[in-house]
Amino acid sequence: MVAALIPRPDDGRQFLVQQRLPGGSRALLWEFPGGKVEAGESDEAALARECREELDVDLAVGRRLWEGKHTYPDLTVELVLYLSRIVSGEPRPLGAHALAFQTPAQMLSLPFCEADIPLLDDLVAGRLGSLD
Repeated sequence: MVAALIPRPDDGRQFLVQQRLPGGSRALLWEFPGGKVEAGESDEAALARECREELDVDLAVGRRLWEGKHTYPDLTVELVLYLSRIVSGEPRPLGAHALAFQTPAQMLSLPFCEADIPLLDDLVAGRLGSLD
């Protein structure tokens, strides 16, 4: 799985997060935008595709910031986070229940997917390095 850390264009202290759709696995929990890497697809291409399909934006995918692994009862997720920026489009919740730009501190009050919590902890603690 790949995910994007997308700063708000006019405020680099806020990042885009999305709320999962109701009715599915981990319904209504929050996560960083992204999704599955298809066979033969690079992480960067998968992230750009997922954000086009789910958010209606074109991304410039930058450097790898973080990676981790989490095992749920029904699957194991290997998550890789990339610093990304929107190059065209305005985010719309095509594949999500809701979208929000939040500071890392604000994100702490949202119910996040378990796989994203170590990532969120590192973001809040400033352990991801420069986000410029």
